Amino acid sequence: MNRYSIFKFSVFFSILVFLQGCGKENQNQGTQQGAAALPLATVASGQATISKQYSTSIEGVADVEIRPQISGYLQKILVDDGAYVKAGQTLFIIESSIYKEQYNTALANLASAKIELNRKKELAKSKIVSNLQVEQAQAVYQAAEAQAGSARINLNFCTIKAPVSGYIGRVGYRLGSLIAPSNPAPITILSDIHQVNAYFSMSENDFQTFQSQYPDKNILKSSPKVNFQLSNGEEYEIAGKIDAVNGQFDGNTGSITLRAKFDNPKTVLRSGSTGKILMKQETKDAVLLPIASTMGVQDKIFAYTVDKQGKAAQVEVKISGKSGTDYIVSEGLKAGDTYIVSGFDRLQTGTPVTAQKTAKK
Repeated sequence: MNRYSIFKFSVFFSILVFLQGCGKENQNQGTQQGAAALPLATVASGQATISKQYSTSIEGVADVEIRPQISGYLQKILVDDGAYVKAGQTLFIIESSIYKEQYNTALANLASAKIELNRKKELAKSKIVSNLQVEQAQAVYQAAEAQAGSARINLNFCTIKAPVSGYIGRVGYRLGSLIAPSNPAPITILSDIHQVNAYFSMSENDFQTFQSQYPDKNILKSSPKVNFQLSNGEEYEIAGKIDAVNGQFDGNTGSITLRAKFDNPKTVLRSGSTGKILMKQETKDAVLLPIASTMGVQDKIFAYTVDKQGKAAQVEVKISGKSGTDYIVSEGLKAGDTYIVSGFDRLQTGTPVTAQKTAKK
């Protein structure tokens, strides 16, 4: 090989070495540039306030079915649907002529029995009749007295009065209708709604969590006030109080029924109204994850974590509730895990991740 050939080979070898060095440097730079710099944080734990909602319906403190105690034709209707009435006010009148006749007959029988009893007593003084005959006359008188009392009660039943103050529901009968105690439907329902009751059911898990907040287990004494959300989403202005808890769980549903009472001075709430009971429950050592650091796909919730190799990993998390701006995580993450705070919208699983900065909760 001559000198010229040796020179060309040396130049070619030098260029080759140089190009290989540049390729390795570019490869290293490409690897560093491929790592996504994102804000990272650590999953925290602490006390959380959970907002719970329970479907409910409203009942007046007294929803009284107005039913006839006797049979007869409805002669007068003295109230309109929805009217407010006071206790003792006359609502309906049943045609009473037959009951007046029965009462008058009973009074006549009573008067006759009394005369006969007095006559027997006078004769007994003269030993004309025996004491047994006097006792028999006494029994007849007492029977006539009872019959007159019964007839008077039936006559009074012709006038139907309000047992409590409240609002009249829909009157299901019209003038001239034949009404009787055996009718399947009441004449109407009278609702006392100066206070209302809201019944709602709570699962066994929720109830145990709720009850654990009170060391003395006296829920009725210690429980916080609850709120009522109307069907249109508005919140009722007056808070209520839980005043009754069922003694046992329903074996079919695994739930227990509670009752909350609300004052209703403006009669905003009516019997039959529906809505939701709003409650807040305190939970200790809850695993908290910012809602903004998650993404929802259909009915599932995901977060991005960083694995031991420093790569992004998508994790499904189970949520048991919300506390402010945080989710309360029941499965998928635990306190101390590293998660990506933001910037993961287009992040691929397995992408190298470096910490942009430590995000503080």
